[in-house]
Amino acid sequence: MTFMTRVIRTPPSWRCPSITFWFCLGLAFAPVQSMAKTFSGLIYPLHDITLSAGVAGLVMKRQVQLGQSVKANQVLLQLDDRLQSIESNRRKVIFEDQSELQASRERSRILTSLLQDAQAVFKTTGSISKDELLRLEAESIAANARVDQLVEQKKREKLDYESAERDRLQRHISAPVSGIITQLTPQEGEWAKPGDPLLTLVDATTAILRLAVPHSVAHTLKVGANQLIQTEPGAAVTHVNGRITFVSPVADPASGLVQVEITFSNPHQRIKTGIKGSIDLPTLP
Repeated sequence: MTFMTRVIRTPPSWRCPSITFWFCLGLAFAPVQSMAKTFSGLIYPLHDITLSAGVAGLVMKRQVQLGQSVKANQVLLQLDDRLQSIESNRRKVIFEDQSELQASRERSRILTSLLQDAQAVFKTTGSISKDELLRLEAESIAANARVDQLVEQKKREKLDYESAERDRLQRHISAPVSGIITQLTPQEGEWAKPGDPLLTLVDATTAILRLAVPHSVAHTLKVGANQLIQTEPGAAVTHVNGRITFVSPVADPASGLVQVEITFSNPHQRIKTGIKGSIDLPTLP
């Protein structure tokens, strides 16, 4: 007996795609992988202040040197203030002179006491004339009015003294914040004009990375979020953690870029301001 074997061939369209099918299906539904892109900017100090005088004057004394660390409210530069000091002292003497006010108050007290006694005598015995009583009343009213007048005068004298003192202090250039003197222009004996730059004060203990990013990735940045910053090669510190403190609500019409600021602590100023810094942000391919 002979047995015959029949081989059934499956058409190509009927074959199970097996691995090839599932691989293609995985590619179709795989999540889109984001790619990181580097954006660069410049690092600025928190404070970079150019100081000038509000009035003209002769530079009498430089209190600091270039590169010196200073504290807030420390006097850095002094213009000639001798005339203003004399005027301020004169106003102060006038304001602090209380002799006339004290005498007027004492006179008012005495006249008030005499008037009260005269009124009592007039009501009980009538031994004092009406004219004398009216005269005492008039003098008491005038004395009280003089006291009030002198009190208001002292207020005006105080304002005059404060104005003269403020005029004197305008010739003292003080540090608004703590920092380091990076520029010191005038020499002693030179004339300083109002508004001319005299000193530059920099506080880099806190620094800011300012950069611009496309609006397509700006929405991923949230104010208050932490952000890693890379500095340019050669810097003493290559990485530092910062905090996003500003994301502009508008984009530049010409470039479509959004201004971003990232603030970080730089207590020992190991990162020099003015160098480049960069961050990595995810972008779609």
